[in-house]
Amino acid sequence: MPGAPRTNPAAPRGAQADLAARLRQRAGDLQDRLNRRDTLIELIRSVNATLDPRKVADALLGQVHGWFPAACIVVAVQDGSQHAALIAERGPCEPYSKSLEHVARWITEHNEEFMTASLATDERVPDGPAAAVIGFPLRCRARTIGALIALDPAASSDTPTLPPDVMSSLRAVLEGPALALDTMMHMRRFEDLSVTDDLTSLYNSRYLNQVLRRESKRASRSGRPLSLLFLDLDGFKSVNDRHGHLCGSRALVEAAAVIRGCARETDVPARFGGDEFALVLPDTGSEGAVSVAERVRERIAAHSFLKASDGLDIRLTASVGVATLPDVAASAEELIKAADAAMYRVKDRGKNGVVLATEPVNS
Repeated sequence: MPGAPRTNPAAPRGAQADLAARLRQRAGDLQDRLNRRDTLIELIRSVNATLDPRKVADALLGQVHGWFPAACIVVAVQDGSQHAALIAERGPCEPYSKSLEHVARWITEHNEEFMTASLATDERVPDGPAAAVIGFPLRCRARTIGALIALDPAASSDTPTLPPDVMSSLRAVLEGPALALDTMMHMRRFEDLSVTDDLTSLYNSRYLNQVLRRESKRASRSGRPLSLLFLDLDGFKSVNDRHGHLCGSRALVEAAAVIRGCARETDVPARFGGDEFALVLPDTGSEGAVSVAERVRERIAAHSFLKASDGLDIRLTASVGVATLPDVAASAEELIKAADAAMYRVKDRGKNGVVLATEPVNS
């Protein structure tokens, strides 16, 4: 049957240390645990003690990892696309992460349990290792939102499984954690939407202001510098006028990707509005900030906009203003004004350049 697991002739018959044998031995004990009311109460209490999806998943593993006699156990969730992401794990799971992601994707797509004596001989997982796996859908609201997967780094003599009554009890017990996980993931997505620009996926101006207020206070306390880049795309209006607003929007997305590619993990790239962008550089003085600004400007100028999407070769440049706290500002508001004024000085000088603010802006 296409897609069905193949048998594993290489696994030794009668082996008692493999996953399938251990599951058979412990099925009765697992059923007893699942039938106990305190098991469900403790499970629900632990997963509802946090609002972080990863901590919810880790709390779930903390409760169930002793239920399955496997070396590695993970929780995976759909990450908003067709992929499945591993968000919590117990045991040495890293060498098997790619295969576990394939298993999780199969479970979420088919809404079924996944059982195999060896991933190496299972057509559902490409290039899998000789490892036995049993996996369960995490279901809530009539859909599968993720998977709980146990893996043993050795092939089993038989397909690892559980008796039907144990499987039924396990499905029921996992509904509560699945609901908690799904709720927290929805909350996290709403939080992300509230601080993210819906076109470019950079942070929005609201979040930019929050970050600047927080980082400026931190910089003032620590005595460390904080720099801000303000960037405007030169000639962007002509893209909208000549090619339409859809092309203009795609050009903004490409510009955002260039800016993001110039940012470090600690930097905060944002779309300020229209064709204006910002980049917050914590712990960065004026010299380092100017270097980053030049790199952004050069990469924008070198980029061929709309080539992949529309077959065009549009060239844009950027005017970049740079300001550093405490050199020219003592607050987030003053930093924004100084960077904005520096950017407009670039415009006045002919565009496509970088200017460092050297004095505060008078209110």
